[in-house]
Amino acid sequence: VQLQASGGGLVQPGGSLRLACAASGSISSINTMYWYRQPPGKQRELVAAITSGGNTNYADVVKGRFTISRDNAKNTVYLQMNSLKPEDTAVYYCNADIKSGYYVRNYWGQGTQVTVSS
Repeated sequence: VQLQASGGGLVQPGGSLRLACAASGSISSINTMYWYRQPPGKQRELVAAITSGGNTNYADVVKGRFTISRDNAKNTVYLQMNSLKPEDTAVYYCNADIKSGYYVRNYWGQGTQVTVSS
């Protein structure tokens, strides 16, 4: 099982980016999917989560600006980021609880850089 993230880049303050993360491999089902981020010199933090049923949770610092969604048919989770601020600069990682065979394991994607700067 692999998670492949894409969509990062350089954007000006106030701009938008959409991240995507596709899961592939021998997948029976995917439970909760997450986006984390790690700003330079800081610890990794949870940004948003979405359950298989579509319930969502957000870190307070991104509420109202970021939207997490998923396409279960494509095994893909998205993060729409609007009104971006310089403090949103970080490496963004996707994460998911995936059932493969009999077991549910937690998997990480490789990370994608988001830089918010003028």
